Amino acid sequence: MPPISTILFDCDNTLVLSEPLAFAACAELSNAIIAAYAPNITHRYAGPELQREFVGRNFRGLIAALEVKHGFTVPTEDLDGWVGKELGTTIGKIKAAAVPCEGVMPVLESLREENMYNLAIVSSSALPRVLASIETTHQDVYFPPSKVFSAASMVPPTSKPDPAVYLYACQQLGVDPSNSVAIEDSKSGATAANRAGIPLIGYVGPYYEDGQEEVDRMVRLLTEECGAIVIMHHWKDFRECLAVVEGKQQGL
Repeated sequence: MPPISTILFDCDNTLVLSEPLAFAACAELSNAIIAAYAPNITHRYAGPELQREFVGRNFRGLIAALEVKHGFTVPTEDLDGWVGKELGTTIGKIKAAAVPCEGVMPVLESLREENMYNLAIVSSSALPRVLASIETTHQDVYFPPSKVFSAASMVPPTSKPDPAVYLYACQQLGVDPSNSVAIEDSKSGATAANRAGIPLIGYVGPYYEDGQEEVDRMVRLLTEECGAIVIMHHWKDFRECLAVVEGKQQGL
């Protein structure tokens, strides 16, 4: 089998620590949606709760999950308005406070200097949000717009765990999914990569803020349920993890 030629990065909480900022915005609007369309539901969400339950989905996918969980429907004619409000609020928070994931910048710089792999971003989030994230953290020098793929901005819009955005990215890049590697931190993202037939590195660095128990839970989930070949705890371990994936590709 040909060696790995392409590295596909998730963005939120993989390249950029944006999820807490985004879910703070999501919580405000999710609670407004529940109040508007399910007034009998008394539960209200805080950002961390939403993040634990729905991390890896874009806001359109989150609304769909809330509809199923709480038994209500947002009218089709209202949906785009809510999605637009969330996008504007989240971008504002990202531009004000987003930072790179710890240790990722030296890895990106070394990959660019070596020029051995195609580098691309494959995200559930809307394209303007992804671009705001990488511009704010100065990662846009590694990912030109042609190498940034957004499930939310596809026609029609999708969200991980649907593998459509990964399959589309591989098609546009001219690469077989099996000759790529994806880096994902969430169940939905990892599931999307796995369904697309892309070898997976599971990343758990951001979960250390929630304690070792949560890290251990995510390690089990990413390996046992999502098929991760190897788990990366910190970006300093990236080369070792990539070598494990490449070794498996070559049957070593």
